[in-house]
Amino acid sequence: MTKFEDLGISQATLKAVLRMGFEEATPIQAETIPLSLANKDVIGQAQTGTGKTAAFGIPLVEKIDIKQEAIQGIIIAPTRELAIQVSEELYKIGAGKRVRVLPIYGGQDIGRQIRSLKKAPHIIVGTPGRILDHINRKTMRLDQIQTVILDEADEMLNMGFIEDIESILAGVPEEGRQTLLFSATMPGPIQRIAEKFMKDPQIVRVKTKEMTVPSIEQYYVEVQEKNKFDVLTRLLDIQSPELAIVFGRTKRRVDELSEALNLRGYTAEGIHGDLSQAKRLSVLRKFKEGNIDVLVATDVAARGLDISGVTHVYNFDIPQDPESYVHRIGRTGRAGKTGVAMTFITPREKPYLFVVEKTTKRKMERMKPPTLDEALEGQQRAVVDKIQQTIESNNLHYYKNAAEELLEANDASTVVAAVLKMLTKEPDTTPVKLTEEAPLPSKKERRPHDRGGDRGGDRRRRDDSRNYNSDRRKKAPVKPRGERKTGGGKPKSKTY
Repeated sequence: MTKFEDLGISQATLKAVLRMGFEEATPIQAETIPLSLANKDVIGQAQTGTGKTAAFGIPLVEKIDIKQEAIQGIIIAPTRELAIQVSEELYKIGAGKRVRVLPIYGGQDIGRQIRSLKKAPHIIVGTPGRILDHINRKTMRLDQIQTVILDEADEMLNMGFIEDIESILAGVPEEGRQTLLFSATMPGPIQRIAEKFMKDPQIVRVKTKEMTVPSIEQYYVEVQEKNKFDVLTRLLDIQSPELAIVFGRTKRRVDELSEALNLRGYTAEGIHGDLSQAKRLSVLRKFKEGNIDVLVATDVAARGLDISGVTHVYNFDIPQDPESYVHRIGRTGRAGKTGVAMTFITPREKPYLFVVEKTTKRKMERMKPPTLDEALEGQQRAVVDKIQQTIESNNLHYYKNAAEELLEANDASTVVAAVLKMLTKEPDTTPVKLTEEAPLPSKKERRPHDRGGDRGGDRRRRDDSRNYNSDRRKKAPVKPRGERKTGGGKPKSKTY
């Protein structure tokens, strides 16, 4: 386990990373960050969801000189959605140093982008077409750039942007330049770019291990981010788990979830890396003894836990690393017993579900989000089961007289209904506030689609490449097409 404190990053950046809720470095981060800090060219071969953005973002932020009013780093991404997401995370990583990050992409008013470029951002995150557009317009200077990062290079190859990338790289000073290339696969054209523009690159490969979890029933629930918590509480009401663990992606998420569950009437406590060892042991002891209904945890805090009797695991956030999914659900289904694991995904995260299924070699069964009425029925069934167990215990002679008095004054079904109402915990709809976290990027956001991708300022795409390719064959200079005045908007950051 590698902590960010061990990677040699500054206190300002470390505080920003820890504030984001990250506790330990993923494998790609642990290997890439030291190499990048040593100014080595790096080829990172890893799937989406392994923490690539922080792997290149942390060392990039570290090397930025905020006193220098010039673009010092440029990140090329295949789509505007990914460019926005990367810029948001870099903004948070660089908050301690006040690093200025600007996303530029097609479909946004280029006039606004030009005005923002005049404010001297330190880092540019953009799509190939729009970056090349600004280069041709001479609205963006490359002479002070020290670091170039190609994110998801294989996707840019699929979208027909390789020649654009070569044009951009050719305009960046070669002397003192560091180049980092990240790609899930390494086809021939990507290898040729590496050979042409990189100096003795260090190769970092992170492969997802295949693991199996045969004794665990696995389900996924597709739900909007804002409805996740209501779905979680309804599942808890319906399934009435004996011991349940809810996993959140960050420490902040764990704190908010445990507080919200208590507000809704559940007994819940959270564990994460910020808690003292004594506090963690106290929470775990109460959980093992059944004094806590729900344990809320991060991946790191729950690693190595050996708690028998966990019947249900709820992945409130799909994990950043597919291997973490296996570790999470492995908290249940122990000692030959079966367990149940449910994973919440937002619609844009659904393609990432296939990566997890490939890791576990198991298809997850889709579960329909329960309704409020179904949650109430689930609570009633749980109360009926308790009443039946009490009847079977046959230790009721102290209560016979009171029961007979009730039956003399009331209809039997009315008495039973009153008991059910009194013992049933009706679903609570108390409003709770959770900080919305950005879901993992979907495949749709990383590939061209009808209205996304790199459009607007430069629409050169495989589905519109006839004139573009003929221009290339004639070796004529590429002229940017007309801009679409979409209103755009000044680049800004959202909650990540």
